[in-house]
Amino acid sequence: MSPGPGSHDKRDRQSPPVESSGARKRIRTERMKSDTRPEPPSSSSALMPINNTQISGGQFPDDLDPHNVPPELKKEGSDWFAVFSPKVKRVLDVSLMHTLMHESVVCCVRFSADGKYLATGCNRTTQIYDVKTGVKTCVLVDESASRAGDLYIRSVCFSPDGNFLATAAEDKQIRIWDIAKKRIRNAFDGHRQEIYSLDFSSDGRLIVSGSGDATVRIWDMVDGSSKVLTNNDVDPVNNDGGITSVAISPNRRLVAAGSLDTFVRIWDVATGMLIERLRGHRDSVYSVAFMPDGKGLISGSLDKTLKYWDISSLVASKNLAANSQCTMNFQGHTDYVLSVTASHDGQWIVSGSKDRSVQFWDSRTGTMQCVLQGHKNSVIAVDLSPAGGILATGSGDWQARIWSYTNMQDAHRPGSYTNLTYGGINHSSTDPLSDVGRPLSRPDDSQEPFAQSVAPEAALQDLMKYLRF
Repeated sequence: MSPGPGSHDKRDRQSPPVESSGARKRIRTERMKSDTRPEPPSSSSALMPINNTQISGGQFPDDLDPHNVPPELKKEGSDWFAVFSPKVKRVLDVSLMHTLMHESVVCCVRFSADGKYLATGCNRTTQIYDVKTGVKTCVLVDESASRAGDLYIRSVCFSPDGNFLATAAEDKQIRIWDIAKKRIRNAFDGHRQEIYSLDFSSDGRLIVSGSGDATVRIWDMVDGSSKVLTNNDVDPVNNDGGITSVAISPNRRLVAAGSLDTFVRIWDVATGMLIERLRGHRDSVYSVAFMPDGKGLISGSLDKTLKYWDISSLVASKNLAANSQCTMNFQGHTDYVLSVTASHDGQWIVSGSKDRSVQFWDSRTGTMQCVLQGHKNSVIAVDLSPAGGILATGSGDWQARIWSYTNMQDAHRPGSYTNLTYGGINHSSTDPLSDVGRPLSRPDDSQEPFAQSVAPEAALQDLMKYLRF
């Protein structure tokens, strides 16, 4: 049974992000700071076991341990393992490419449009890595920002041409970085509380942002103007409409947002009108992502599930007044679903969870293909490369990881990732991202890096410090 907003999860010392207090919800958080660092697992036996994990139409055996799984249903590395569902044919292979050490929680990961680079956000800094080599090529830091307290980078997003990187931080500001020059090109102000999610339109003209102030904004990259999309239907008593995640559709026509109040909302970009409110989750929605054809929308929630929403009628409707429906419910995670993404061929949906696992789902059937575990803390962020065959994960264990995945029947075909053609992308030796950073040291302590605290009643700006790892 999923712990609701007013419950206390007794499985560990961690608590839900929202608790009831009279007629109004408050955000319960854990500050993302510590004097100690978690030690990464030294072997697969040190990883969290998978217990009673549900698959559509069945379950994994109780107390599943990779050592007790048939060889054809598992794959193990030195500090990670993947277990494949016995209920469906195995068609996927997964391998770890790189482990990228950070100096704090990794809040977000995002690939460039060509798949060559990965950006990560943590406390005060944004890093850019070469995906093929795992080498850090760029570090972006706003030296003019206040040095008081923490300043976590909650979201990062490359412009489609790869020249710019947008970052969203807890100081309510969006920064647009010129990557080659490592300088801030523009800074957008307007949100009244912390910004937790960003997305570029496919033509690079617009940026969409979501904030704890319960608004979504659309920013024009050319003139810096913005349009506010407001949650006019938020419960006036609970006032819990803080925006956790935003996404803009491939055709640039729609904006979707997940919210604390359990709803997924969709707006028309041209008019700014709210045109759909999707109801079905039983707890806060923390991640949304469009399918590549724009006809489906994925959402992930604290109710431990993902949902697939068929919005094809909305996309096809000229009057933007269609009725979207939830057509698939993905059950398998044993704790909060914190991030979701879809592969660019539409075949796979991937989710990251507080249960420390990453799960691959077949987008056509809703069945789980495999469970991937390697992080020793919550998997906060996931992203799939537009070039195909590459997954990135970010975690509370102060690591980002880059993984390869391959459809087994395609493993030896020309152009597959195993042949390292990298989707036809050639890496240039004259790339402007050439300032290699100093390798970071490994964490030297196995303690969890967060201490619990309770935000004041009005502190929706602490919304995304939900990360109770």
